[in-house]
Amino acid sequence: MAKCIRLATPMDGPALADIYAPAVLDRATSFELAAPDGAEMARRVEATLARTPWIVCVTEGVLAGYAYASAHRARPAYQWSVDVSAYVNPTCQRSGVGRALYRSLIAVLALQGFRNAYAGIALPNPASVGFHEALGFTPVGVYHRVGFKLGAWHDVMWLEREISPHDDAPEEPLSLPRVLRSEAYHAALSAGAGICGG
Repeated sequence: MAKCIRLATPMDGPALADIYAPAVLDRATSFELAAPDGAEMARRVEATLARTPWIVCVTEGVLAGYAYASAHRARPAYQWSVDVSAYVNPTCQRSGVGRALYRSLIAVLALQGFRNAYAGIALPNPASVGFHEALGFTPVGVYHRVGFKLGAWHDVMWLEREISPHDDAPEEPLSLPRVLRSEAYHAALSAGAGICGG
């Protein structure tokens, strides 16, 4: 299936909510307990895009999945690190959507000047662990029984991936709006698949 990647917009809110809801309502994939609606997902997209990417993959006119990055921690010395997440429409799983999203996401984050990406995975989830490891993430450790959901305590494995080499005088990462119009941005966005409309 042909895929294309673009930035998410607030108008994607309802489709994003539909993709995300099963991870909240049916599984411990997400530790949220109430599934956000389209308006809340639209608000999250808008807030995220002020600093980091939130991208979507479109397949044959259908929003097939999304991925985004957020601050790893609030204190200034953490500013070169982000947490990343991806969710794929159940009808599009195992079709390369997640891989395409992460390739584009990591490329844009590198352009911005981020150095480290972290991903947390509620266990057991061998498919997600294998997916992240195939994309260069390595395990850091496990938070044991850190979340209670659906009548059980759940462990969370954390994995890390270097985005860019570390140097002794890193410049502050650029906000997403500062790189959007550059040719380098379009090249980074297309790292995983073609750009929608491009």
